[in-house]
Amino acid sequence: MELKHSQKRVINDAFDMNGGTVLDFSNRTFQEFLEDEFGIDIYDDKYANLGNSKANRLRRFIEIEKAKAVALLLRRLWDHRCAVPFYHNKEDTLLLEKRLSELVAKIEAGDTSPNTDAIDRFKADETLDELVSSIERDIAANKPGAAMDRLHTYCMKRFAHLLVLREIECDQSEPLQSRVGKYVKALNKERDLKDVTQQIIKSAIGVFDKFNHVRNNQSLAHDNDLLDPTEARFIFDSISTFLRFVKAIEANQFESR
Repeated sequence: MELKHSQKRVINDAFDMNGGTVLDFSNRTFQEFLEDEFGIDIYDDKYANLGNSKANRLRRFIEIEKAKAVALLLRRLWDHRCAVPFYHNKEDTLLLEKRLSELVAKIEAGDTSPNTDAIDRFKADETLDELVSSIERDIAANKPGAAMDRLHTYCMKRFAHLLVLREIECDQSEPLQSRVGKYVKALNKERDLKDVTQQIIKSAIGVFDKFNHVRNNQSLAHDNDLLDPTEARFIFDSISTFLRFVKAIEANQFESR
């Protein structure tokens, strides 16, 4: 993606790139970071067009990768910077964080690929973390069809978690639509939902029932042909819309426990 010179300077300053470096990374740890977070080899030849330094390889990544992947990488790099003691007391940290956040928001606003904001890490769990990261990588690459099986697994874990919070029984073998149905029933008891809202969330049970078929027959869960990208995007966005609603209404009720 193409950035203005002023935007490039924000990235250079945020990640200490002016001397060819990127934060405190060595060549090895930088390669490992990109591999772990995005499943890419930053030392692949396609990232070498601007030069072989870590900074130039990062600049090339930003040039050729999709906006969603760029925004996600910038967020991950800032998280890493925050974990490095050397940068904690830098006088310009707050200003850089503000400028970088504004830049990331602009990058995301101009992106038309699916949004993963509803796919959150709702509890501390290594398996969940890897699951979410895997979904984010596929979506950043604009491959929603490849993410279908992981999205289904995420939903299974998400609704089981919501039922456990309410002390509602959820057997491990219980199918996704049953978990969603129990959640919708509990939600109707807890909240004074408008009629149209009730109708929409009830219809979600049928959507999740059909989602089982997609997972079993049109995803990478088995040796299947993947969905057409346009249809996969529609399904991903539809599931995400319901998850986004759930995330919003749960925020002040159970998530702090």
